Amino acid sequence: MKFPLELDHVSKHFGGVKAVDKLDHRFAHGKITAIIGPNGAGKTTAFNLIGGHLQPDSGSVTFGGKRLAGMKPWDIARLGIGRLFQDVRLFRKMTVLENVMAAFEHHTDESLWRVMLSPWTLLQPEARRKSQAMELLKKVGLSEKAESLAENLSYGQQKLVAIARLLAADARVLLLDEPTAGVNPVMIKTLLATIKQLAAEGRTVIFIEHDLDVVRDLAERVIFMSAGKVLKVGTPREVLADPNIRAAYMGN
Repeated sequence: MKFPLELDHVSKHFGGVKAVDKLDHRFAHGKITAIIGPNGAGKTTAFNLIGGHLQPDSGSVTFGGKRLAGMKPWDIARLGIGRLFQDVRLFRKMTVLENVMAAFEHHTDESLWRVMLSPWTLLQPEARRKSQAMELLKKVGLSEKAESLAENLSYGQQKLVAIARLLAADARVLLLDEPTAGVNPVMIKTLLATIKQLAAEGRTVIFIEHDLDVVRDLAERVIFMSAGKVLKVGTPREVLADPNIRAAYMGN
């Protein structure tokens, strides 16, 4: 089985602190994996290593057979790894539709000669992006909010717009950092349904989450980390029922 994303004994140290210590895992197509653990476990550092915000001290991150060593975050994003940050990053004064359209790559040839001969053709890519953006908003259940300013949406709706932006950028691996944090219960159901649908379409989903009910509902595999190390990998039932995990995570 070919894995889209592979971490091969990845380590990152800050002084004497082992933030991530020999993280080794293969993430499969169409699967949803949760990374959980107490504060300081190394979860966010792992995301930063995958996304290029940090470089590993040892080991390697490979995406689609390509090693990501030395690559900048924006180059990794162009390859197809998208990240939803805890602080949702939208253009707040732009409409929802404009936010999604802005995430598409621009490949139009706007040469002077082309403008002179057929100026109407310049409108075609714009119309196509608008149509594609509307389809993505339908996918995340926000087509009726297309003309609303991003700043006027609820926090959960803003997260859905951010996910639509990742899809517009053709992300095939989604790194979701606490996707349900701060979201009302009704919107959480919509978020989880959307994420499950994206995985069903073949995308690889990796998420960090503190809400164990969400982990049980959403994850197919769980990686439990503590002090930079992976202590256990398994199904949510296997990991969360382990008394050693409960002691490390919940202090009982």
